[in-house]
Amino acid sequence: MTTLAATSRQAYAPPALFAITTFSSAALVFLVQPMVAKLVLPLLGGSPAVWNTSMAFFQIALLAGYGYAHALQKVREVRSQIIVHCAALLIAALALPLRVNELAGPPSSEHPNLWLLAVLALSIGAPFAVLSATAPLVQAWYARTVGQAEGKEPYVLYAASNLGSLLALLAYPLVVEPGLTLAGQRYGWSGAYLVFVLLMGTLGLLVMRARASAAVEEAPTAAAPTSWRDRFTWILLAAIPASLMLGVTTHLTTDVASAPFLWVVPLALYLLTFIIAFQQKPAIEPGFTLVLQAAAVAVCAAMLPFRSSFFVLQFGIHLLAFFLTALMCHQRLVARRPDPAHLTEFYLCLSIGGVVGGAFNAFVAPVIFDNVWEYPLVLALSCLARPWGRLDKVPPGAWVLMILGVLAAVATPVFVSVMQDKVTTASVVGAFDQSELFDMGMKGLLALAVICAFLVRSRALFFFLVIGVLSFAAEAAADRTDVRHSWRSFFGVMRLSQTYVSSLGGEVKMLAHGTTLHGAQSQNPVYRCNPLVYYTPRTPIGQVFTTSQRQKAAMRIGAVGLGTGSVAAYVRPGDHLTFFEIDPLVQRIATDPNNFSYVRECAKGEVDFVIGDARLTLQDQPQGAFDLLLIDAFSSDAVPAHLLTVEAVQGYLARLKPDGVLVLHLSNRNLDLMGPAQAVARAAGGQALAQRYRPANDPQGSWESAEDAVIVARNREALAAFAADSRWERANPFQAKPWRDDYTNLAGALYANLKASWTWLP
Repeated sequence: MTTLAATSRQAYAPPALFAITTFSSAALVFLVQPMVAKLVLPLLGGSPAVWNTSMAFFQIALLAGYGYAHALQKVREVRSQIIVHCAALLIAALALPLRVNELAGPPSSEHPNLWLLAVLALSIGAPFAVLSATAPLVQAWYARTVGQAEGKEPYVLYAASNLGSLLALLAYPLVVEPGLTLAGQRYGWSGAYLVFVLLMGTLGLLVMRARASAAVEEAPTAAAPTSWRDRFTWILLAAIPASLMLGVTTHLTTDVASAPFLWVVPLALYLLTFIIAFQQKPAIEPGFTLVLQAAAVAVCAAMLPFRSSFFVLQFGIHLLAFFLTALMCHQRLVARRPDPAHLTEFYLCLSIGGVVGGAFNAFVAPVIFDNVWEYPLVLALSCLARPWGRLDKVPPGAWVLMILGVLAAVATPVFVSVMQDKVTTASVVGAFDQSELFDMGMKGLLALAVICAFLVRSRALFFFLVIGVLSFAAEAAADRTDVRHSWRSFFGVMRLSQTYVSSLGGEVKMLAHGTTLHGAQSQNPVYRCNPLVYYTPRTPIGQVFTTSQRQKAAMRIGAVGLGTGSVAAYVRPGDHLTFFEIDPLVQRIATDPNNFSYVRECAKGEVDFVIGDARLTLQDQPQGAFDLLLIDAFSSDAVPAHLLTVEAVQGYLARLKPDGVLVLHLSNRNLDLMGPAQAVARAAGGQALAQRYRPANDPQGSWESAEDAVIVARNREALAAFAADSRWERANPFQAKPWRDDYTNLAGALYANLKASWTWLP
């Protein structure tokens, strides 16, 4: 061994080159994930589930890569391993340049996740898997060269790998997407892949030289065998953070706020936990992590159902609880890491855990749950990953605290139920005092349960019991909104709720996707067929319908985005309305009279439906067919940007009659889409008018919302009636760069919206 150390120092690959190679491979892997997701996003309507399913696929591909790396380590000679891996990189390059492979056929609205998996496998599966295998392989080669020569452990390279992943992840939405067209991204990544092959080949040659220069071939190191209990523990500790990452992303984007790029934050924190955990000297010590994690999870469990709480506080608590839980799991993984002889098996188990956690959220949870229950469930189960302590020697104080915490949690929904009835029946004079007592009592009981949970944190089973009961009790206590029904599909969670509106003289049913309202209908027979929210006659959409109806006795109408079917209330005898909707569930909800009756009761003409992504299904419609075409799909967080490109608008205009009108409904709380839309209208060859509508006093029988809209026509004459209305202004196409199929800038739209709200921004 002494001879090996002395000679290998004369010829071995520099340690920095190992770090650079693992860093580069990880950066390529995490650049291609959002890139390829963006390539397929237009084909599936921009659903958040596209990202979750894509993440699950990438975890499966990562497993394939780690399995390949583990199998390759069975080859005794490092030289043979290097030759095989470089050959695999070159073979995988045959799938380049990066593109969406069409062998899977057109997208399916009935089985979108299966179609997406097939497309991803055909398009990027081979390069991604081979790139993913680089990190464990390079670490194994490091252990057999530098590690043996200098006694350094290879696991620290995993921190470099995750640093590359983190920087690439942050660079995509902030630098790559705004700065490069999609074609530039595709060819740029493909070129970078080929450069990486050269880098990998250089490292391989240096490693082979180092091995060849060794005077003595070392004997295989005898390492302790790996037990199945070890493997099972590795898998579970890896599965919990992977599931929580997708769970907290879905919860935040669905129930807290609909904002773009939120998926970046949990994934970045997830990668950061790997960097910290695999450092030689962690920035956060494992013992300190356990204390912080217990406090964060207890508070998060108590606050999780209260979605109306302060926005920043909600974000902070959820992200902190996720970060500390993931860090705890990854630090416990590092504490259980095996001898470097079993390195590839260790990473294989980590990738299996990632697949288990990701697949549960992406494929199982949407089928078995009608809401995002997987998040609180896994958050509670993560408590079992904490140290258990001696179960045969539990001090009496721990039993008392555990029982007290459970009782306080159970008492919370009971107290809420009793006090809610009293507040409802209280006199106007005493209502304030009753409500104050109600909030203080509920918060006091929840706080007591949180404190008890924190005090029994050293006993994982006790901590889990209190957190589990607390999560259930908080959900029961918070459920004070009148949610009548909840549905879930690949495209999201839909909720039907009901509230009393005095101006409408009765109850109003509402349909929401997370925090985004997609329509409402009055239950008062007098106003039942009055379109509400975005669709009242005074809003831009309503103005277009009423003005067009005055000019034409019968119209052919197309509407992209169904919601509650509100625009069906404008359909007269002789009119024909076609809804283009990507989610079959939304059609079932909107056409069920028990939910909404716009389509069945209020429409006087013919109404039909086309299911599928509108960009594709509209291509099947005859040219020059529509008098009015409404594109109403931009109000939620998952903005289908492919419906707002120059190429898309050119397709819409081609389907209009010469005097037809295209309406782009652009209302969005987080993005200012008016600038790109007006630029797109001009670039597509259309004439456009714009309106930012803000409702004044709400008149009797109306329930309106603010609305941004742009109307586009093939010629100026088709807009004459609207141009005469002072509420419409001539479009300004110079506020933003027009979006195209190979260029969108959601970050720019987000900044424009922030700038409008925060006047101090440049």
